[in-house]
Amino acid sequence: MWGLASGLVWGLSACVADKPRDSKDLVTASDQTDADRRAKVRMELAEAYFGRGMNTTALDEVKQAIVAKPTSVEAYNLRGLIYASLNQPQLAEESFRHALRLAPSDLSTMHNYGWFLCQQRRFSEADAQYNTLVAQPELRDASRALLAQGVCQARDFRLADAEKTLSRAYEIDPANPATAVNLSEVLYKEGEFERARFYIRRVNSQDNLVTAQSLWLALRVENRLRQDSQVRVLGNQLRGRFPEAPETLLFEKGRFDE
Repeated sequence: MWGLASGLVWGLSACVADKPRDSKDLVTASDQTDADRRAKVRMELAEAYFGRGMNTTALDEVKQAIVAKPTSVEAYNLRGLIYASLNQPQLAEESFRHALRLAPSDLSTMHNYGWFLCQQRRFSEADAQYNTLVAQPELRDASRALLAQGVCQARDFRLADAEKTLSRAYEIDPANPATAVNLSEVLYKEGEFERARFYIRRVNSQDNLVTAQSLWLALRVENRLRQDSQVRVLGNQLRGRFPEAPETLLFEKGRFDE
């Protein structure tokens, strides 16, 4: 699969103040409590550290955000992501579940918890989580949720379901290269080589989207279609652009099915 790590974890919204008593009024800076402000600063630091891969430092900051504001859904959501990155699945699950107890329909937590379940190979639970997420009327970026669900279904070898889900994601957002590549990969595994070729060619036609993985998939598709000249052309591109990539080594050894 291609381009997944950054694309399938949803970002976190900043900590916001509780609504003022008059629900018709707008929330402004003056409505924030000292606890809100402390939690916001800690969350900003935690997200920055997490983005840099400094997970332990990020965890320290998010813990302080929770001390300042124990009802922060964003903090528990981020804590779940951090614990998952630290290979602490039990603690990660506790964090995601706590966030969902605070806000059962929080879209970011629902998505991240679903992806966590998929990474834990709890595929049926992940599928149910994404079905619930996609059904939310507030969800604006359904394509990303469907992409994650389709990838998870493919990992569970449910190729027909994955094809259907990824096709829905592609219909919503045909410009997302991760969707096109993963749909092409599923079609390749199903033996639908002409259709796989259509999607992977769309990605590789844009130079800034080409990766070793996308070239390798295109090359394997052309090999299955017995297009030897295209295999040579793509192989030369793979060698020239990504000489050290694992996919290039597989090509040199003629191991097209790996």
